Amino acid sequence: MKFCKKYQEYMLGQEKKLPGVGFKKLKKILKKCRKNSPPQKPLNASLATKTCPDHCPVCDGTFFPSLLNEMSVVVGCFNQRAQKLLELHLASGFRKYFFWIKGKLRGKHTALIQEGKDLVIYALINAIAIRKILKKYDKIHYSKQGQLFKSQVQSMHKEILQSPWLCELMAFHINLRETKVKSRKAHALFDGCSLTIKDGKPSLTCGLFDSIKVDIDLTCSICLDTVFDPVSLTCGHIFCYICACSAASVSIVNGLKSADSKRKCPLCRKGAVYKGAVHLEELNILLGRSCQEYWEQRLRTERVERIKQIKEHWNSQCRAFVGV
Repeated sequence: MKFCKKYQEYMLGQEKKLPGVGFKKLKKILKKCRKNSPPQKPLNASLATKTCPDHCPVCDGTFFPSLLNEMSVVVGCFNQRAQKLLELHLASGFRKYFFWIKGKLRGKHTALIQEGKDLVIYALINAIAIRKILKKYDKIHYSKQGQLFKSQVQSMHKEILQSPWLCELMAFHINLRETKVKSRKAHALFDGCSLTIKDGKPSLTCGLFDSIKVDIDLTCSICLDTVFDPVSLTCGHIFCYICACSAASVSIVNGLKSADSKRKCPLCRKGAVYKGAVHLEELNILLGRSCQEYWEQRLRTERVERIKQIKEHWNSQCRAFVGV
C-alpha cells in the first residue's frame, strides 16, 4: 500500500478529528507545476524531464505557504494536546484533587496511556508525510528551495520531531507501559518506545513501521554526562538544567526565562532558545528510575551547587539593598 493511501486511512480512522497534511492537495500543486513550467536545460540532461525554475510561481507561491501553514497547525495541535495530557498525569496535591473533582482523572488512567501512545503515532506519521512530500518536491525541482524551506522550518520551530513534548510523551509511554491496565491493542504502525543504555550513554528510541526512527541522545553536551533535571530548548536540544543556566549566563534562582535573547544554543548556535525552554519532568522520572546509583550521586553534587548559587544570589541582593 502506498504511503499516501495509508496516511489517509490513518487520519480518517482517528476517533478525535485532528489536523493533518493535505497530501493529495500538495501533490496536485506539484503536478500543476510540472505541466505549467517551461522546459529547462539543467547541467545533467537526464534531469530535464523533472525540473522547473528555481523560483517557480506555482511552488514558491502556493506549495510552500500551504505546507508551512499545515505544519504550523499540526505542531500547534500536537504541542497543546501533549501538554494538557502531561499536566493531567503529573498533577499533584490540590491540583490533582481539583482535576479529580472535575472528573478528568476519575477512571481515566487507561485513557491517558492510550492518548499518549496515539499522540506519538500522530507526530511520527505526520513527520513522515512532510518528509515524503518534500522528497516529491525535490524530484520535480532542480533547485535549493526545498533545503532552504527545511532550514526555515527548523528555525521557526515548526518541525514536529523538534518538539520537546515528543520526548516527554516517549518517556511517559515507557514510564506507564508496565502498568497493569487493559488498553487497546497496540497500533499496527507503532514499534514502541524504549530507553537504551550503551557504554553508559542513554538514548530514547521510537519507531513507526519501517519509515522513520527517532533516536534522542540523552547526554548533555556541556557536562558530557547523562542529562540531570533535563530541559529542552526551543531548538530541540536537551541539557541539564544547571548546565543550560550556565550556558545562558543566568543563575538557577532567576531561571532560563531571564536569559538574554542573544544567548545561543551551545550546539546549533541558534538565538532566543532559552525563554521557551521546557522542563522534561517525565524524562527526569524515567532516568531517575533507570540510573538510580548515578542519580543519587548527581543529586548530592547538584544540591551543593544549588545551595552555593542561592547563597551567592541572596548575598548580592543584600549588598545591593544596603548600597554596598
